[in-house]
Amino acid sequence: MAEYKLLLPSMGEGVMEATIITWLFNEGDNVKEDDSVVEIATDKVDSDVPTPVSGKIVKILKQKDEVAKVGEAIAILEIEGEGSASEEVTTEAPATTPDTETLKTIEQPLQTVAASNVEFSGDLYLSPLVKSIAQQENISETELKSIKGSGLEGRITKEDILAYVANRGNQPAQQAAPVQQTVAAPTPVSAPAATITAAAGDEIIPMDRMRKIIAENMVKAKQIAPHVTSFIETDVTNVVKWRAKHKAAFEKREGEKLTFMPIFVKAVVKAIQDFPMINVSVSGENIIKKKNINIGMATALPDGNLIVPVIKNADQLSLSGLAKAINDLAYRARNKKLRPEDTQGATYTISNVGSFGNLMGTPIIPQPQVAILAIGAIVKKPAVLETADGDVIAIRNLMFMSHSYDHRVVDGSLGGMMLKHVHDYLENWDLNTEI
Repeated sequence: MAEYKLLLPSMGEGVMEATIITWLFNEGDNVKEDDSVVEIATDKVDSDVPTPVSGKIVKILKQKDEVAKVGEAIAILEIEGEGSASEEVTTEAPATTPDTETLKTIEQPLQTVAASNVEFSGDLYLSPLVKSIAQQENISETELKSIKGSGLEGRITKEDILAYVANRGNQPAQQAAPVQQTVAAPTPVSAPAATITAAAGDEIIPMDRMRKIIAENMVKAKQIAPHVTSFIETDVTNVVKWRAKHKAAFEKREGEKLTFMPIFVKAVVKAIQDFPMINVSVSGENIIKKKNINIGMATALPDGNLIVPVIKNADQLSLSGLAKAINDLAYRARNKKLRPEDTQGATYTISNVGSFGNLMGTPIIPQPQVAILAIGAIVKKPAVLETADGDVIAIRNLMFMSHSYDHRVVDGSLGGMMLKHVHDYLENWDLNTEI
């Protein structure tokens, strides 16, 4: 028999460690290839770790609530064969292409980074990639300490240090720390809260890990972006009729439910193509215009928390493709099957507050995006219609939409026109659209 070390796998760019939530098997249990053996939590998402081999768990190396780093052994399995083996993993996800030529020149494979005289004490936790970039760019430890990290427990991610380097030259070297303050979130992230004493009979409920992350991100987002919201009411009668006509045949053909969300996403994608400056992020005094259109889909979880899985390259998907992607992400989100990369890279987000029966809402813009659309409940109402024979009152399916945007880079004209285009695409939905 051979010994096999089960390693914590790579979980996407910027994710360097995870916390063990619970083991699904015990020591001595036999597991089959692809069985999920442990639930883990990162600062991005909760997910399962499957075993790539069949065997017996002889030793659990990381217990519940302990933190493991990517590439670190978390369990030992006994498998058929002789000797010992371990899963091959890399400690960094493959580097993505940065958005500007400046960033392209910064990142190099670790083995080719030139030697540097810059050394760091043990006070900072730096991943090998972040450390290599810091050494290559001669970033001192004092400068690194001035960077507000966006990773777990404030750790500096690759994106943090690339953004810092990209804006480092905007001011003299001795002003490095103030430059970074224009890129990262202002500190402190949350204002001091008054101490509240629980009264007799009150129940004290500690925040779970995900609620803490949500709270931190919401406060950070509100402090970074000045929010402005525009509203519009849309007649979606054609959309309702079209879906009613096709949903049964689509489910029979594809085995998938046809919801309203693919239609909303399709309209949003077309409006983003009309107004690409809504598909941007802010980095200091620079605006990064995104090439890809990745739509975040705010999803409520059974435990009351919120997660935002991402439809990657939504502009390249048909209505049928969108329906399948949306259903898959929603299912995996509610069943804790999302991978960390499923929640990364969104460039614009949609929040369907209508699913809770709400008419409208003013959602918070998730950083580093600059806009978010809230879609309200579809309600039958009497409405005035203009006809060739004059105005008439008819029963129509109406829906409110609200568009919140970052007023640093999105003015009322851009934010309002983008919303109007979404409205027009939905209101003029072609009943002959194929699915």
